Formats: sequence, structure tokens, C-alpha cells
Amino acid sequence: MTETTLTHIGQTEPRPAGWQGIAADWSSDQRAFKNVSWGKAMMWIFLLSDTFVFGCFLLSYMTARMSTRVPWPNPSEVFALHIGGSNVPLILIAIMTFVLISSSGTMAMAVNFGYRRDRRKTAILMLLTAVLGATFVGMQAFEWTKLITEGVRPWGNPWGAAQFGSSFFMITGFHGTHVTIGVIFLVIVARKVWRGDYDTGRPGFFTSRKGHYENVEIMGLYWHFVDLVWVFIFAFFYLW
Repeated sequence: MTETTLTHIGQTEPRPAGWQGIAADWSSDQRAFKNVSWGKAMMWIFLLSDTFVFGCFLLSYMTARMSTRVPWPNPSEVFALHIGGSNVPLILIAIMTFVLISSSGTMAMAVNFGYRRDRRKTAILMLLTAVLGATFVGMQAFEWTKLITEGVRPWGNPWGAAQFGSSFFMITGFHGTHVTIGVIFLVIVARKVWRGDYDTGRPGFFTSRKGHYENVEIMGLYWHFVDLVWVFIFAFFYLW
């Protein structure tokens, strides 16, 4: 049985069957993506693909941890800092988590002021977010340096299963790279906001439609994703 569809001039035409029909429905829909910019849609697609990548990394880590016969290193011992004559477990990781979660709050405020077209507050909050992100990366670099000094390598470590080092450097390094890239783009977009590029429609890279701060929102999507991924890394790698 052949279905029909209504055209924009009131006439009916045969509706393709199967996958062609599904594609025709989506391509003719004037509501699903009408108010969504290409930049925002592409960011959502990128985040979806990145979710699969991080998911594969975490699943590989859990598989390696549960399948090894050698005891897994104790995170409270490995990630402890010697402060005041005693070892404080996970203190650096707790501070890193607090800093990154706080940056998510400043980013949300930046997006809010971007909707209001408050150029000054939007730029300042984005720069503050970048500073918090850079602080997180700096603390992560200190953590890496400490562990490497103590003998942690991708192929072994002094505390237990050899897979610990490779899992740690792969997962935290990949996430740290995302944070570093986010910091760079936060500074770029904040500079354009401060100059008023989005108010004047000044041509150039990362310039949205005149009068729209949608690039600030796009950066917010990316940054909140990076923060959310860290919550899973923190739970599975440091607390498990």
C-alpha cells in the first residue's frame, strides 16, 4: 500500500517506502532542527561520538581490572599526598574535582549572561572558567609527575597490576587533552565576546550570526561534557 505526503502547495505525492521514507520524513520536517544552528548540531554529534570513545576506554579499564589476577593498586595509597608528616589520601584528586565542577558553574553563568548579551560579564566568566580549567590541568601535570617519579609506567608500577599505569595514563591523558583544548577555545571565544564580534557580526573564525551568542552556548555544551566525563573517571578510577 502506497502512502502519500502533503506538499507545501497542498498537493499529495507518493511517500517512498523503507529507509527512503524515513529519510524523506526527516528531511521534510520543518520543526526538528529549524531553530538549531549547524554549530550546535555538530557539537551534539561530536559529543555523542566522544561519549562512545570514553565509554570504550572505561569499559576496557574495568575489564582489565576485573580480569587481572594480580592485586590492583589501592587508589588511597597511590594518590595520597604527604602533608604535615602524614599521608592524606585522594586530597589532590578532591581539589581537582572541586575546581573542575566549579568551572562548570562559571560556564553556566557565562551562557546565562550570553543570552542576555551582557558582553563584559560573559567574557569575564569564560576567562574565569579557562583559569579554573588551566588550574585543573596544572594539578593533573603535578599528579603525573609525582607518579612517574614514584615509578609508575604504562608497563608497570611498584604497587600491583601492570595494567594500572597504562589505564591511568590513557584515560586521564585523553581527558586532560580535552580540558586543554577547551581552555584554548574558551580564551578564543572570550576574546571575541570582549571585542564585540558577536554584536557587530565581525567576520572571522568562530563568529556566529550577528546578535547571537550561540558560540558561548556551544562552548558550554563542550565544557559540561568534559566535567561530566570527569565525574565518571573519578568514580570508577579513584573511588573504586
